[in-house]
Amino acid sequence: MVNRSRIQIAKADIVARFNEKGPHVFKYREIGAILSAERRGWRLAQKTTIDEFIGFLAKSADLQVFEFDFPNRVEKLYVWGSVPTLEMLLHLKANSYFSHYTAARMHGLTEQIPTSIYINHERSTETPRADVDQAAIDEAFAQPARATQNAVTFGDRRIVLVNSAKTLQLGVVTQTVKYGAAEDATVRLTNVERTLIDAVVRPIYTGGVFEVAKAFELAKEQVSVNGLCAMLRKLGFIYPYHQAIGYYMERAGYRPKQLDLVRSFPMEYDFYLTHEMTDSEYVKQWRLHVPRGL
Repeated sequence: MVNRSRIQIAKADIVARFNEKGPHVFKYREIGAILSAERRGWRLAQKTTIDEFIGFLAKSADLQVFEFDFPNRVEKLYVWGSVPTLEMLLHLKANSYFSHYTAARMHGLTEQIPTSIYINHERSTETPRADVDQAAIDEAFAQPARATQNAVTFGDRRIVLVNSAKTLQLGVVTQTVKYGAAEDATVRLTNVERTLIDAVVRPIYTGGVFEVAKAFELAKEQVSVNGLCAMLRKLGFIYPYHQAIGYYMERAGYRPKQLDLVRSFPMEYDFYLTHEMTDSEYVKQWRLHVPRGL
């Protein structure tokens, strides 16, 4: 009860400290750092724990606690004040950004409202490059596409954490977006060019190949094909994803000069639009196997 009395007496100062920067999202260690720095000034007992401090703020002040029970690791976010949900979610992982189907929706590259929200956080180290030949490509794309299971349901959405290759956040921008019925939020997301590339590389995260095809159609008036090709070179994929990009662009009616930019990449191997196709046809000009009827 003594500790309770002290923290109650200090409540006005504690609230003022948290109000300094307005609405904010914290991790557990950040709240712990505030408690450690301010404990003496607030005259709180040394035995007042971080959990007790958080419990007090959640019960008696403006702190909300959100728990995300991801299979890989449980994540908790502590939200002070009113923060748009999309902005809050980017605090799940440091330096994360929205990608794939979520970025496509934010850029108007789909007519659907996806039920999954994709949050990308990059690996801290480079992915070792492997040798590639036709046999390796054939074998890889005969298998199911790899997809993360690190996802959790949050409200009416599925939150998916994608741990991608290190790209130094190439093509990541900050802008104000609206997503479905959610309030406007200022978030980090892949730009149009990077979003299209990511969609080609992982159609499983973008609603499938039909949705990727639609994204290329809807992007015609806003995408920079020069920028897309420059980005593709920087990413340096071992697989010839440019052949799939060229096919999608031609299918969507891009201009011949734009297609020529993609044709400037070498086409040394036959490639596949997606994994594990059971009924496909071969598009000779792009050396590409595509689902029949696409």
